[in-house]
Amino acid sequence: MNAEALVEVVLPGKVEPEGLQIRHGAVPTAGKGQAVIRMEATGVSFAEQQMRRGRYYDQPPFPFVPGYDLVGTVIAVGEGVDAGLIGTRVAALIKVGGWASHVCVDAADLVPVPEAIGAAEAETLVVNGITAWQMLHRKARVRAGQTVVVHGANGGVGSVLVQLAQAAGATVIGTASARHHDALRARGVVPVDYRAGDVAARIRDLAPGGVDAVFDHVGGPGIVDSWQLLAPGGTLVSYGSASTRDDTGSKQAPVLKLLGRVWLWNTLPNRRHAYFFNVWAGRALARNSFRARLRTDLTEVFAALQRGDVTAQIAARIPLDQAAEALRLAESGTVAGKVVLTP
Repeated sequence: MNAEALVEVVLPGKVEPEGLQIRHGAVPTAGKGQAVIRMEATGVSFAEQQMRRGRYYDQPPFPFVPGYDLVGTVIAVGEGVDAGLIGTRVAALIKVGGWASHVCVDAADLVPVPEAIGAAEAETLVVNGITAWQMLHRKARVRAGQTVVVHGANGGVGSVLVQLAQAAGATVIGTASARHHDALRARGVVPVDYRAGDVAARIRDLAPGGVDAVFDHVGGPGIVDSWQLLAPGGTLVSYGSASTRDDTGSKQAPVLKLLGRVWLWNTLPNRRHAYFFNVWAGRALARNSFRARLRTDLTEVFAALQRGDVTAQIAARIPLDQAAEALRLAESGTVAGKVVLTP
């Protein structure tokens, strides 16, 4: 470990992707209950796109190392951690810090990655897979024979949602730009072009009686359309505010507005339900339960990958020191799946 050196990407402030900085230093040392991971794959998620604009709801103050999740091999452990963990491949959901060659993580937060799954493939399913699985199975509880709408069906979370919903026996209507429609049709998704006018009206034409679930990462005024698409007993799961990514002003306001709408809708005398999904919910008050749920669900996602229910959609593999290029590509909206950073 002494021969290794730390390389990490720093977000210094509200900058364009080219403003990211590369920093070198010493490999971190594992403290009590911790493990040091040599990163093999980390990813570019929508969170980093918001963070560089200062728009992520609870991001740390600048400067910091972004990186919502990672996959790698444990190279050292601290006091109280089983030394047998050294040499094993693991995944971790950490919110920030993943864009680094070496990352120190609480060992209790690590989830084993099956040997048959490559690091980059596993990386596409950490935050995206957990988010999709928990929204589908813990919130909407989608079942065979139902019809669901997935906004951004070609994206990181959306592409996993589509596949997990189909594995559960659901019919999927997916919104995406026209360039992605052939690929969606090949997957058995009914595509709708979100740029071609009244999206809600075209979805109603496809499902006149309403749909059983809508998964909406867009937020903004369009969330009302998502709610109105639901059939009796249907569920709306809101999990972001992509439509406000480039706005100015309070970064908390879009989320608070969504929370307010969700609260109001759930007070109405109807049989529909609404949730605002936060993958970190419950961690502060019940950390052990949160960790157990994370481990269980991510293990299920990895099993789905091994069964072929889900495929790992890697948009591009880009070296860590080219993180600016990776972030620019992810923000372009031209790729399907996840942009992965490698050492």
